[in-house]
Amino acid sequence: MGREQWKKIWVGSAGNMVEWFDWFVYATFAVYFADAFFPEGNETANLMNTMGIFAVGFFMRPVGGWLLGRIGDRKGRKAALTLTVTLMSASAILIAVAPTYDVAGYGGVAVLMLARLLQGLSVGGEYAASATYLTEASAPEKRGFASSFQYVSMTAGQLVGLGLQIVLQRNMSDAALHSWGWRIPFVVGALGAAIVFYLRRSMLETEVYAESGAAGQEDRGTLKALWQHRREAFLVMALTMGGTVAYYTYTTYLTKFLSKSAGMDKSTASLVSFCALFVFMCIQPLAGMLSDRIGRRPLLITFAVGSTFLTVPIMTMLRHASTFWPALGLALLALVVVTGYTSINACVKAELFPTGIRALGVGLSYAVANALFGGTAEYVALWFKNAGAESGFYWYVAGCAAVSLIVYLSMRETRDIDLNRVAAAGQPQGQPQQSGATSVTPAS
Repeated sequence: MGREQWKKIWVGSAGNMVEWFDWFVYATFAVYFADAFFPEGNETANLMNTMGIFAVGFFMRPVGGWLLGRIGDRKGRKAALTLTVTLMSASAILIAVAPTYDVAGYGGVAVLMLARLLQGLSVGGEYAASATYLTEASAPEKRGFASSFQYVSMTAGQLVGLGLQIVLQRNMSDAALHSWGWRIPFVVGALGAAIVFYLRRSMLETEVYAESGAAGQEDRGTLKALWQHRREAFLVMALTMGGTVAYYTYTTYLTKFLSKSAGMDKSTASLVSFCALFVFMCIQPLAGMLSDRIGRRPLLITFAVGSTFLTVPIMTMLRHASTFWPALGLALLALVVVTGYTSINACVKAELFPTGIRALGVGLSYAVANALFGGTAEYVALWFKNAGAESGFYWYVAGCAAVSLIVYLSMRETRDIDLNRVAAAGQPQGQPQQSGATSVTPAS
C-alpha cells in the first residue's frame, strides 16, 4: 500500500480515535465520578444511574446518524467528519467542568446529560462518515483492510483512555481520583479534538462521491431515498445486533465486571483490559486482509458461532478469574472471536448502499441497532447483577449473537461489489468490481 493510501487511512482514522477516546472515557472513569453527581447511597445504584446517562447518549446516535449522515450524503464526507469532531470537543469540555451534586444538586446531572446528548450526535455521525470514507477512499481489493482501521482507531482511543487511567491510578490517590482527577481525561479529549479539527480541514473528498453524480440528486441523503433500500437498512440493524453487544461486553464493561464481580482491584482490572485491547487492535488489519481474500461472510459467521457457544463459559470463568493471567487469557479469547465482526463490519455495511445514501444508510441503521443493544449492554448487565442473576446476562449476549448468525448465513457476499457501479441511488448492486485504486479528489 502506497503513501497516499496510508495518508487517507490516517486522516480518516485520527478523528475517529479522538471521538472514541471521549466516548469511552466516560464509561471507564464512571466508577470514579458516579457518586459525584448523585446523593450518597447504594454504590451500584449510582453506577446504574451514571450508565443510564451513558445509554442516553446511544439513543441520540440515531439522530446523529440521520442528521450527519444526511450532511455526509448532501455536502460530502469531509463536511460530516469535521462537524462530528467539533461536537465531540464541546461535549468533552462540558463534562470536564460539570458541577458535582454537592455544588449544584442535580444541575450537574443536567450538564452531564447535555454532554452525552452531544456525544451521541457526534458519534452517531462519526461512524457513518468514517466507515463511508475509509471504504470509498481505498482500493477495491483492499477495502476490508482499510476499513478495519475504523476499529483500530476506536480501540486506540480506548487504549489511550485506559492508559491514562492506569497512569492516574498509579500517581494519584483514590480519593483524589474520585474528587477531581476524573476530569483530566475529558480535558485531554477536548484538546485532542481541536487538533483533529485542524487535520480534517485539509482532508480530501472521495472520488467515488465526487464523481458519482450523487451531489446532483435531489433525494440524496433523505429518508425517502433510504426507504427504497429498507431491506439493506434492516439487514445492517440485524447484523449489528450480536456484534455490538459482544463488543461492549468485552471492552467498556470488562473492567467493571472484573472489578465488581470477579473481585479484582481496579488497577489490575484496567491493566487486563489494556493488554487485551492492545492485541485486539493489532489483529484487526490482519482479519481485514483475510476478508479481502476469502470474503466477509466467513468471518462474520465465525464470530457469530463463537460468540453464541463460547460467551457463557467465557463469562462464567471470567467471574472467577481474580488474577491477571487467567483473566487476560479469557479476555483475549473473547476478543479474537469478536474480531470476526469488528474488523469488517464498516465495509460490509458501506458496500450494501449506493453512494447517494451510503452515509445515511450506514449511520442511521447502525445507530438504531446500537441504541437498542450496544448502549444498553452495560445497563442490562448491571440490572442482572442487581437482581442477583448475573449469569442471565451471559445468555443474553449469546442470544443476540445467535440472532445475527441467522442473518450472516442468509446474507449475500459483499466483497466483490463495485462501489462505482452503485454510485447512484436505485442502481443495482452486486456487480463485479473493477481493478485499480479508488482515489480521492480535493474537497471544495
